[in-house]
Formats: sequence, C-alpha cells, structure tokens
Amino acid sequence: MKQPTMKPPPAPAAPSSPAITRWMTVLLATACGLIAANLYYAQPLVGPISAALGLSAHAAGLIVTMTQIGYGAGLLLIVPLGDSFENRRLVLCVLGIVVPALIAAALATHPLPFLVAALFIGLGSVAVQILVPYAAHLAPEAARGRVVGNVMSGLMIGIMLARPISSSIAAASSWHVVFVASAVVMILLAAVLARALPARTPPARLRYRDTLASMAHLVLTTPVLRRRALYQAALFGAFSLFWTTVPLWLASPDFGLSQGGIALFALAGAAGAVAAPIAGRVADRGWGHPASALAMLSVAAAFLLTHAARPASPFALALLVVAAIVLDFGVQANLVFGQRAIFSLGAEHRARLNGLYMTTFFSAGAAGSAVGAWAFAYGGWNLVAWIGLALPLAALLYQLTERRGASAARGMQPLNTPRAP
Repeated sequence: MKQPTMKPPPAPAAPSSPAITRWMTVLLATACGLIAANLYYAQPLVGPISAALGLSAHAAGLIVTMTQIGYGAGLLLIVPLGDSFENRRLVLCVLGIVVPALIAAALATHPLPFLVAALFIGLGSVAVQILVPYAAHLAPEAARGRVVGNVMSGLMIGIMLARPISSSIAAASSWHVVFVASAVVMILLAAVLARALPARTPPARLRYRDTLASMAHLVLTTPVLRRRALYQAALFGAFSLFWTTVPLWLASPDFGLSQGGIALFALAGAAGAVAAPIAGRVADRGWGHPASALAMLSVAAAFLLTHAARPASPFALALLVVAAIVLDFGVQANLVFGQRAIFSLGAEHRARLNGLYMTTFFSAGAAGSAVGAWAFAYGGWNLVAWIGLALPLAALLYQLTERRGASAARGMQPLNTPRAP
C-alpha cells in the first residue's frame, strides 16, 4: 500500500520590521524639529551675537555659515553610518556631540571659540538625518511619502519656530540663554529616545572606509540623486539667502523692527511647514515631477513679491510675510519630493543616499548664507533679491532638460555597493 506523503511543516516567517505607529511618527517629527532647530537659533541673532563677539558686519554671516559647514560635514561623514550601525545608538552618540557644543557657544566671549562651537553644533545636529531614513525604514512602501512628509513637517516646524523662539528669548534675557536652554532640551530628548526607539540594525556591516568609498559610486550611478540634489541645492541656497538677510533688512531704517518684531515675522514663516505632509501625499501619487516645477516657481515668485511695494510701508511688510510663507512652502515641498524619490531606490543604501542628498544642498545653504550677508552689505535687499530669484529659475531650466522615462529607469537600477569582507 502506498504510504501517504507527509508535507513538510511551513517555514517560520521571517521577522518583519516594526511598523511605524502614529505615536512613533509624532515622536520622530518632534525629535527632528527640536534637533534641527539648533541650526537656526543663531540666524535672527546675527546682529547681537556679532556685536558681542566683535565680528565685523562683513563677517557676520560666518555665525550661520559655520553651523551649516559642520552640518554638511556630518551629512557626509556621519549620516552614511546609518547603513552599517545600529540606528538608535548612532543617534544617541551624535546627540552627545551637540550638547557640549551648545554649552560652549553659550559661554563664548570671542569669535573663534563661538565659531568652533557653531561648527560642532552643526555636526551634532545631523542626528536628524539619521532619524528621517529610520522613519522611512519603518514605513510601508505605499505610505512612505506620507510618513516622511509628516516627519519632515516636524523638522520644518522646528526650523521655522527656532527663529522666533530664539529672538523672543534673546529679547527677554540674552542670546546666551538660547544655547543653554537648547542644551537642556537635547539632554531630555536623548533620554526619551533611548527608551522609546526600537533598535534597527542594518543587514550590511560595511567597514567605514568602504562606506565612504561606496558614496562616490552612488553619485556616479544614480541620476535621480544627482538631479534631485541639485534642484534642492538651488532652492535651499535661496532659502538660506533669504532668512540670513531678511532680519538685517527688517532691523534697518527701511522697516526699523525690534528683535520682538523680527520674531513675530519669523513665526509667520512657520506656516510654510504645512507643505511637508501635503508634498508627501502628492509624491505617493507619482506627481513629484510637475509639483517640483511648481515649487521652483513658488520660490522665484517669493523674491518677486518683495519688490511689489515700496519699502517701509505696511503693505510691503505684509507682502514680505506672504513671500516668506510661499518661499518656505516651495522649499519644503521640493525637499520631500526629492527624499521620496531617493528613498525608493533601495533600503540598503538609504542613509548614504540621504547623506549625499542633504550634503549637496546644505553646502549650497552655507554658501547662500555667506553670499547673503555680503550681498546685503554691498547692494542692499535689491542685490539679495535678484540673486534669490536667479537660483530657482536656474533649477527650473535644469529640470526642463530631464528626460523623465530614461532618468527614472536609470535611477531605479540596482546599485552595486561594496560589501563587507
């Protein structure tokens, strides 16, 4: 008699990554906002900080530029480690850099110590760009744009609120208190993240030198990354140009606003943060390409609005508020479109792609801050606005050269990155 064959028992399912919950999304968005704010606390305080430290008007832009240079270095040298090292521990280690740097900035009485501290504030603040790919890892593919957009909205709210908060604290006490308060917040945040974040250990364990070497390969073989990084570089350069110089213009005889008035102006600009969740949903529907063109036109229109009325009039101030909102909306939306595109290229190199993407446009942001201070000193707001207008228009012209089908196909090809020995 033929014996019945026994079916082998089903193999146990592979453990899946924990799905991201609404509470975890809120926590990551809040953490990103609090960390990213460190990059911008000094922006509306360029005047009082430079006066206290003895920096000349032409060198005042270094206060912001050094922070962005440190951030750019961290994006290139630290963020890629998210593809090789356990992410929660990496975030906590990087936050350990920013706390002493904030304290050193608060205690500085001369330019050099403050500028060195600003460099390390930027370096430690790259923890935010470890958390963004971390959120993308937890999110399902169909909702990745929405999740990244929600987390990025927290980041943008932190950036936008950093300026009015630091202005208000400085007006009530001193700019030194701003950095002390942020150091305390970072310590508390690190304690919360240590308890709440699930561990995520990447499958690849590349050596550090192999990780860095693979980044050149990614740049050469990923046209989507190159294009998206250059689009955002032009827009973020305009963003930094605007927000470094507009406090100086508002404090000038044209408007004569106090530090408190400048804080209220910066608070109005925070409305642009609503772009992130909207952009995430648009990107999930596959509309990122035309929406990016609209974002570039929005940034260009923002600078044109600043010329639409006579300076020093209430109408001019109202238009400047509208311009700030439109500019922030366009820059933030295009950022999310770019991240959605590069995060779709593969989980195994997501941190490195994000590091390269962010490094490119934050370098442009550092240049925008430095050029902005120089342009305002030599040509006033007119020169600043014409430079700001040229940047998004250059990005739009570059986008017109994109062949969508071929570019997307090349960008979605598997990337051969070095493996651990």
